[in-house]
Amino acid sequence: MTSVLQGVRVLEVAQWTFAPAAAGVLADFGADVIKVEDPVTGDPQRGLATAGISPVVDGVNLVHEQTNRGKRSIGLDLRTEQGHAVLARLVERCDVFLTNFLAPARVKLGIEVDDIRRINPRIVYARATGQGAQGPDADLGGYDFTAYWMRSGIAASLAPPGGETLVMQPPAFGDKAAAMNLAFGIAAALFQRERTGQAAVVDVSLLGTALWQNSSAVTYTVGLRREFPIQTRPVTNPLAHPYRTADGRWLVLMMLESDRYWSDLCRHIGREDLMSDSRFVDAGARREHSDACVQELGRVFAGADLATWRERLRTVAGPWAPAQTMLEASQDLQTRANGCLAELDDGAGGTRATVVASPVRFDEASTVLGRAPEHGEHTESVLLDLGYSWDDITALKDARII
Repeated sequence: MTSVLQGVRVLEVAQWTFAPAAAGVLADFGADVIKVEDPVTGDPQRGLATAGISPVVDGVNLVHEQTNRGKRSIGLDLRTEQGHAVLARLVERCDVFLTNFLAPARVKLGIEVDDIRRINPRIVYARATGQGAQGPDADLGGYDFTAYWMRSGIAASLAPPGGETLVMQPPAFGDKAAAMNLAFGIAAALFQRERTGQAAVVDVSLLGTALWQNSSAVTYTVGLRREFPIQTRPVTNPLAHPYRTADGRWLVLMMLESDRYWSDLCRHIGREDLMSDSRFVDAGARREHSDACVQELGRVFAGADLATWRERLRTVAGPWAPAQTMLEASQDLQTRANGCLAELDDGAGGTRATVVASPVRFDEASTVLGRAPEHGEHTESVLLDLGYSWDDITALKDARII
């Protein structure tokens, strides 16, 4: 990948997924990311594998690789004066300080904005939060399932009417979306600093990310002064609707300009007679008789399996898509052709794991990513880069600072 952030140094004092995933994206783009972890316990996300929550394949912790690829790890006790002195030397050399620690913890550890800026006034300071940096709940912790999925209204909007359970979010769903926003904010702040010399404080929250992702429905809700229905709104365009196939799979038509695509669709599904049906002759008629149109199309699509429809609709002019499984999506020719998945180099000429790449590409370059670091793997080399001697390093080890 083109190293658009080559020469940028990022100091990550964070854990779990949201902020580390943002730093992982910056590493993808060529930044040198140093991950600070507790010297004994490390990032608690590592424990998800041993707890059986996250899968391990051939000894590889997949969630850790996805989030922390391409970084260096240093084990450092920030609760000590000596550990903080090491951190200060790192801050002096870095362009970005990234954290998701809550304000009370940041104050206790001496890593608040003013603390870091006293050491390096030009550093971009980035905070990842659950509910935002201001407001009565700013200091409340939270995972993406709470702050992103539940609090934002997304879960409620997707719940089936009268359902007895909620729609569950995929793992780290909100974390990964928020991470891209945070990486974008940091990149924009670096651009501003390059132009003006001013270093910004960047804030991105899980709650704000969810509201942005759902902003069309939220904007409609605010404007209408009532909930905008997601699951129960009436079908006004039968060409923007899901249909079930003979083998129980689903496909969705998304032909918003229905008059543009109606005739072509009818020919592709072998129902040219529908083109002259007065109930369906134009968008207005199809809206007035939407139930009948949906029923007709439903019978047609139920008459063949998804594989047949993939072939028959291959040349249809309007947008449509099958409801693919995640395994099918990972094997999709477009997924592969556009580098959406990447192999992690194990450092010995082999592949450690396959992960999802950042969706941003530069100059159509293929994506080659380095593996995630072992806990504290680069402690010694980072300290040597900072000018510490081997005697200094031994003393820090003896004091359990590193």
